[in-house]
Amino acid sequence: MSQRAEDAFRADIVEVGRRMYNRAYVASNDGNISIRLDDTTILTTPKSVSKGFMTADMMVVVDLDGKKIRGTRDASSELLMHLEVYRNRPDVRAVVHAHPPTATGFAVAGIPLDRAVLAEVVTTLGSIPIAEYGTPSTPELPAAVRKYIKAYDGLLLANHGALTVAGDVYAAYYKMETIEHFAKISLVARQLGREHLLSREEVLRLQSLRTNYGIKAPAPICGDASTPPSDADPASCQTIDAPPSRGARLIPTDPADLDGEIRLSYRELTALIEDAVKALLGGQHG
Repeated sequence: MSQRAEDAFRADIVEVGRRMYNRAYVASNDGNISIRLDDTTILTTPKSVSKGFMTADMMVVVDLDGKKIRGTRDASSELLMHLEVYRNRPDVRAVVHAHPPTATGFAVAGIPLDRAVLAEVVTTLGSIPIAEYGTPSTPELPAAVRKYIKAYDGLLLANHGALTVAGDVYAAYYKMETIEHFAKISLVARQLGREHLLSREEVLRLQSLRTNYGIKAPAPICGDASTPPSDADPASCQTIDAPPSRGARLIPTDPADLDGEIRLSYRELTALIEDAVKALLGGQHG
């Protein structure tokens, strides 16, 4: 690779880091970014540097085993996770890891972003699962990512953050924007008490339109709606919550069925509390 091309990639990483910091996807020295320079080398962000204040000369070049080739600083402490992606996805040229607040909130709560709610998300990312928790900077985290990365371009990392991959670093960053935007919309809909899900038939229709938009998905949507997510192979297809329908494209969810939650209005909750207090006082006087 020419020095001019590498210099351009260094500048791209600086710009993406600045955008992540300005949008509060990272705080302090959080997050990391990498670009595959060729079949044997990776350009990555350094450790212990705020992503909003990097300069091009701070970047580190490593091989696929993580050995430093060039650079005055040490590579990101999360480099192992990036290398795992590149080993399993030859098509990926860039990886972005950040801690966008709303999406990370879903990751902390153990709630995957896998409901078919927005057509744009179904078309671009399909579904966003949660990779199991692994201690950061240890082999546990790459092992958790390995389970899903062959089928997904975006993941939540349990109690950690989010990871996106793409053919270039800006595309990977835009997928991070999509995940956080989707998480915000999902949170608002759940706070309002109801989500209308796209039907499975509509999801499969959207999947068929991907080629029209020039979108190449790493894996298809799992076709059998009756297969529980735990039984689907996460490396062969994307699991998405989209109920079947004989005609309707939007399926209202029953608020009482959302993750086993019981939802009450303020008036209903107040009445229950009053009844409980009366029962308690009556028991004391009896």
